[in-house]
Amino acid sequence: MKYLIEVCNLSKSFYFPKKIDVLKDVSLSIEKGKSAAIMGASGEGKTTLLHLIGSLEKPDCGKVLIKEKEVTSQNCASIRNSLIGFIFQTSNLLEDLTALENVMLPSMIARKNDKLQLKKAYELLDMVGLSNRKHFYAKQLSGGEKQRVAIARAYINNPEIILADEPSGNLDHENATIIHEMLISSCKDFNKTLILVTHNQELASYCDLQYLLKNKQLIISK
Repeated sequence: MKYLIEVCNLSKSFYFPKKIDVLKDVSLSIEKGKSAAIMGASGEGKTTLLHLIGSLEKPDCGKVLIKEKEVTSQNCASIRNSLIGFIFQTSNLLEDLTALENVMLPSMIARKNDKLQLKKAYELLDMVGLSNRKHFYAKQLSGGEKQRVAIARAYINNPEIILADEPSGNLDHENATIIHEMLISSCKDFNKTLILVTHNQELASYCDLQYLLKNKQLIISK
């Protein structure tokens, strides 16, 4: 298997309130353990592309292959649960759950709620420097702390792929730098394949590959 992720000739349009072509004939291949940044102006379709790769949306045409297997409506939920971890611009934590419970949530959905997963959740919170906040409710955490919990949550099911959409977009420079270093180093340490969408050139520069999405086309820039 040469590529872990293969994006083949994806096109996507939205039709309400009027037709807008977002992506046209986009292709991308990522090897296991590599990191790729997708940059571009707002509205170019970066998040849409990430959602298509993660099977959160369906393309109008083209296909996505993960581990040489095409993602379909029949297998997408299984692929998401077992192979993909998501980190969004807003942490998307459940405010009335603790940090520990939020980290555990994907494993509960995947029916992996056991003592081993609990031990792993403790270890992940320690990895992101929040073991002392594990029993704090999400609403009691700062923005930077919430995003660190989101990183830990993305790892709980041991996915091979991490998809991150502007992971530091709502943070100040100091916290953004912490998130950047934590995300890149953890992916390298655990041999994860990372695709991230960002406006931040500094964050993009840490990645093995850099792409620019412009005029519905994806152009490699590094």
